[in-house]
Amino acid sequence: MEHATRTPAPPPAGDRREQAPARGQGGVRRVLARRDRPGQWAAWAFLTPLVAYLLAFYAYPLYRNVELSLRDYTVRSFVRGDAPFTGLANYLKVVRDATFGPALWHTVVFTVVSLVFQFTIGLALAVFFTRNFRLSATLRALFLVPWLLPLIVSSSTWSWMLNSDSGVVNAVLGALGLVPVNWLTSPDWSLWSVTIANIWIGIPFNLVVLHSGLQAIPAQVHEAAEIDGATGWTRFWQVTFPLLRPVSAITLLLGLVYTLKVFDIIWIMTKGGPSGASTTLATWSYRLGFGNLLPAFGPGAAVGNLLIVIALVFGLVYIRVQRRQGTA
Repeated sequence: MEHATRTPAPPPAGDRREQAPARGQGGVRRVLARRDRPGQWAAWAFLTPLVAYLLAFYAYPLYRNVELSLRDYTVRSFVRGDAPFTGLANYLKVVRDATFGPALWHTVVFTVVSLVFQFTIGLALAVFFTRNFRLSATLRALFLVPWLLPLIVSSSTWSWMLNSDSGVVNAVLGALGLVPVNWLTSPDWSLWSVTIANIWIGIPFNLVVLHSGLQAIPAQVHEAAEIDGATGWTRFWQVTFPLLRPVSAITLLLGLVYTLKVFDIIWIMTKGGPSGASTTLATWSYRLGFGNLLPAFGPGAAVGNLLIVIALVFGLVYIRVQRRQGTA
């Protein structure tokens, strides 16, 4: 029996030629990675302030608010940091409270009515300003004034205008022979008064966003529809509005988030009164946490978290609708 030792045959020349470039490519990748490393460090350096801002002003307050809602905090336990854990007891307490139902209903009415009128009036003004005429830019800039003013100024101005005794609105109604209205002190009118003020403040935002969306629609589309014999109203509903749908969706979503958390306008004008007639979830949350001599930090935080959940749900619905439209 023969025993022969054989050395392994060298790989063919073609294999060596194929392997050499592979080793060369790996070396090139390592060299390029080392060269790109300063760029990566620069990218992280620019990103760090944003991450720190989000953590400090969004993530930590959100965590703190959730932690407050899950414990029984008093002023003493808040200072000492030894509040007992209560789980969902604060949420149950809030939902079972007699104020929860009316506050939720007022929030829905305030939000829906504000969104409908802000969007409708803003869209009408955006369509109006798409026409080039003299002083169009000046008028559009004037419409931005309510949006640029601080909310405390706008709310105080509306409080003066709607004052029952010395307000300019009741003065006009009296001059027309109509009965003056107790806008801010009547349970039947207080919610509508703050809603009107909020609509006036939110119209400029809708005007700016929707006007930008209209400007992005190619003029050739309108020209083609006009050549086909479509009237102005038909062109708007069949051409302009469908093309404006993505911008309209994000406008309504942002308006929903902003309106849900409106606090300044209501608190300055009516403080949620009279008798809770204009109390929303936002004002109720503030009153629970800061409006009493014995603040209820836990229930106040629970109401605030419910507002966050509502806004989050609508945000997820918007994302899902956008995905369906993208795949359609």
